Amino acid sequence: MNNLTIKLGLVAFLVCVGVLLMAAAQDTNDTDKTTRYVTGCVQQGQKANDYHLITENAKWHLKGDSLRLADYVGHKVKVAGAVSNQPFHGMKEDLKGEVEKNPVETGVLTVTNLEIMSNSCN
Repeated sequence: MNNLTIKLGLVAFLVCVGVLLMAAAQDTNDTDKTTRYVTGCVQQGQKANDYHLITENAKWHLKGDSLRLADYVGHKVKVAGAVSNQPFHGMKEDLKGEVEKNPVETGVLTVTNLEIMSNSCN
């Protein structure tokens, strides 16, 4: 009888741990994602080959090895891209979210796909 109680207790413990792990896995922010899909306007930076994607609550520095980003300056675009140094980026943005009321997300996004939504940013 004592052996059965221990086994049932162990099973109950493992079920509880499993439920907690599943809940923690579902409690993720956008800042935890490696690939982002962002819509905004492309702007020229201060230097040559320096481009930014400006959205309502984010400013991304764009990198695009296979794209001529200059062709999209002034256009509203939808970008798919990989976040550079994602673990650090996620921690930085989560911390800003704790400190600021309406934080602006900033980071580096390597463009993997770009689609023009509009020929102007208006």
